[in-house]
Amino acid sequence: MSLRLLKAAAATENMDDFHLSRLLLLLRAFDTPRKRHSVQGIMKLAKFDFLLRYPTCLKRALEAVDKSEELLQMGEYETMNVEAKMIRFRYGPWDGRYRRWIGLLAARGLVETYIEKNTIHVNITDKGKAVADQFSQEEEFKLIAQRSQLIYKYFNKLSATAIKDFIYKVFPEIKTIKWGDEIQL
Repeated sequence: MSLRLLKAAAATENMDDFHLSRLLLLLRAFDTPRKRHSVQGIMKLAKFDFLLRYPTCLKRALEAVDKSEELLQMGEYETMNVEAKMIRFRYGPWDGRYRRWIGLLAARGLVETYIEKNTIHVNITDKGKAVADQFSQEEEFKLIAQRSQLIYKYFNKLSATAIKDFIYKVFPEIKTIKWGDEIQL
């Protein structure tokens, strides 16, 4: 691997737009024709994003709920790949930039947030849906959009605590990682 490629990968990891587009596609999956669902809590959003960032973990999670027939399409390159690393935090996988990213999405009119019972809810707006729908047609984002749909379909009904417990059960190795260290699965 060349130094130029490594520098490009590092630069991409630090680009907000890269993360905003992924979160927008994830939030789009929660807006169904029947009902608009908010993601209830930043911690819950982080857990869903963990499954999206770590394709091999999403595969394991789907197997854990006996949905192997709907396993995501994974290229061989993805078996050793993580889209964007996360760290271990008190309640599982975390990235300290979520509040900034949600603020950026809200400032652009792509999401709206509200607080209910001390929980921040995040909803995609009509403008956000239009942008996410455009992204989902692009080759680079098709797999992220499909995986977001799988996450919504199989894990949306779990509470924030239940998804945290599920992640610790399916990925017990996360418990052994020190707080603040990168998750390498």
